Amino acid sequence: MKNILSIAISFFILNGIYAQQPPFWNDIQAFKKQDSIHMPAARQVLFVGSSSFTKWTDVQSYFPSIPIINRGFGGSSLTDLLRYKEDVIFKYKPKQIVIYCGENDFAGSDTISVTTVVKRFTELFGLIRSRYKDIPIAYVSMKPSPSRQHLMPKFEKANMAIQQFLKKYKKTVFIDVYHSMLKPDGAPMTDIFVQDNLHMNAKGYAIWKKQIAPHLLKD
Repeated sequence: MKNILSIAISFFILNGIYAQQPPFWNDIQAFKKQDSIHMPAARQVLFVGSSSFTKWTDVQSYFPSIPIINRGFGGSSLTDLLRYKEDVIFKYKPKQIVIYCGENDFAGSDTISVTTVVKRFTELFGLIRSRYKDIPIAYVSMKPSPSRQHLMPKFEKANMAIQQFLKKYKKTVFIDVYHSMLKPDGAPMTDIFVQDNLHMNAKGYAIWKKQIAPHLLKD
């Protein structure tokens, strides 16, 4: 009876611990396990951010001459990047950091303001700059997509604010993929997305490659 009671207590404790884990905790543990087997070399280009990077699983094939570490995870927000900065940014000693994030901040709450999301980005930028004073930072603009067309006005305003912010700092670049993904009438292209109308297919990533490639550091 005591053994059964002990097992039950352990079960509830473990379940409680698991339930208290922050969002994307499993993704981060997977990165840690991967790194324990093979730690990426220093001075690579680090891609970090949300699902448009997460699902770019063949990103290295788009930039074969530039070693890339892809640490996009889940449908993360800027808040998640701030939470896991030690695990997905600072441990890698990159030569350049490329960020795609912010879209999910708006998608996660109808009431969140452009000012709040931009403030999250500037906080993240400040933390990176405090640790890596000379490493170039590139920000890939929030993209338009058919499933989030209602959020496009907020994306546009946030993109513009982040672009203006980065202009004040050396070794930064704002990469505008937004306008390259629009039809002539200003609506998002439809043939560059997979069935969910949110994540991109190879055509979409080809657009991103064209916009991103000129800004990646080469050895």
